Amino acid sequence: MNSNFTMRDMAVTERPYEKCQQSGPSALNDAELLAVILRSGSRKENALVTAQRILNRHSVHKGLVGLKHLTLEELMSIDGIGYVKAIQMQCIGELSRRIAEAEYKPFLTFGNPQSIADYFMERTKYLDKERVYSLLFDSRHCLLGENCISEGTIDHAVISPRDIFIDALSYHAAYVVLLHNHPSGNPEPSRQDICLTKRVAEAGRMLGILLSDHIIIGNNCFVSLAERGMLNETS
Repeated sequence: MNSNFTMRDMAVTERPYEKCQQSGPSALNDAELLAVILRSGSRKENALVTAQRILNRHSVHKGLVGLKHLTLEELMSIDGIGYVKAIQMQCIGELSRRIAEAEYKPFLTFGNPQSIADYFMERTKYLDKERVYSLLFDSRHCLLGENCISEGTIDHAVISPRDIFIDALSYHAAYVVLLHNHPSGNPEPSRQDICLTKRVAEAGRMLGILLSDHIIIGNNCFVSLAERGMLNETS
């Protein structure tokens, strides 16, 4: 595409606004969707070309995924993207994450590791540090609350059973699910993960608050230690 073309130079059926009006937003490609939100590009390029530059800006993560990785400064380095538009792009990424969570939340139950993993997948798969969450459920298996109890390094987060059960007691929780991400993308539990799971499970049994699962999230995949039978191991 000639970057000097304006939107008005394009055929009516190819202009993102008109195309959306005629066929719906699903008919637009990623660049066209971004162009509709941008509304304008720069003096040298139209909004569609600017949108394509955004999608190709990140050195590793291309396409819409890049919106979750681009910093404010990286976005503003693109011709035609100032402070306001850079903020808008970051908000689009955050909106997509929240929409994904909202879709899964009504179906979230402690007995379904898949639903819990799906709920947290968008939130955690782009993180470059380990983050540990505790999910607190009542006796009817309804979610009472969730807390981020630790944020560590690229391969390590430090927590103790005390951190988990202080929150569980304050919520009067009957069950706890422990969840954390592996920034490497590989959800296989480390020896430290397994040891922590056993310590938390043992502490929970003494307090009468059961650890029902420990879920580790990778890149579009997860491991449930409950499904692997590791919660009741004593050695």
